[in-house]
Amino acid sequence: MTAPEAEPRPVLDPARTALVLVDLMERIVALPLEPYKGTEVLAVAEELAASFRKAGALVVLVRVERPGVAEQPPGSGLAAGLLAEGDLEVVKRTTGGFQGTGLDERLREHGVSTLVFGGIATNLGVESTARAADDLGYRLVFVEDAMAAFTSAEHDASVRLDFPRLGTVVTAGEVRFPER
Repeated sequence: MTAPEAEPRPVLDPARTALVLVDLMERIVALPLEPYKGTEVLAVAEELAASFRKAGALVVLVRVERPGVAEQPPGSGLAAGLLAEGDLEVVKRTTGGFQGTGLDERLREHGVSTLVFGGIATNLGVESTARAADDLGYRLVFVEDAMAAFTSAEHDASVRLDFPRLGTVVTAGEVRFPER
């Protein structure tokens, strides 16, 4: 019996692909996270965002605001320097990034059919947003080293059990666009 062939790593069409980074906010990046520190996740996300922008692909930054409060907690903005001209910023008030945000409509306006995910927390904001995206028919790619959770077990459960059922799991080094 031969071993099954590894699933080929996707080559992404920049005109139809968006990088979706979830909850990379100062106060969330600063939390104790595993298996990567928030600063490590942010560094990988920044590199991914730069490569997506260079390829002409859309970058979407999703952040949460607490509903029903007069003022958001300190550190509720996106991490400094993450948002660039041409990016979409989406504010959510639930765990996932689609409910009541207009994200699906905005992605479709840009002709996006593939979403590449990173963010914090793997098993909460990222997974909730990804499950809704799957329900909406998007092709999904998950960048394992561009996300973290409160425990390694939570991160691993999403990455090893759930995400492979929804799409393709890769590392940042495996994300690629066609040669120009």
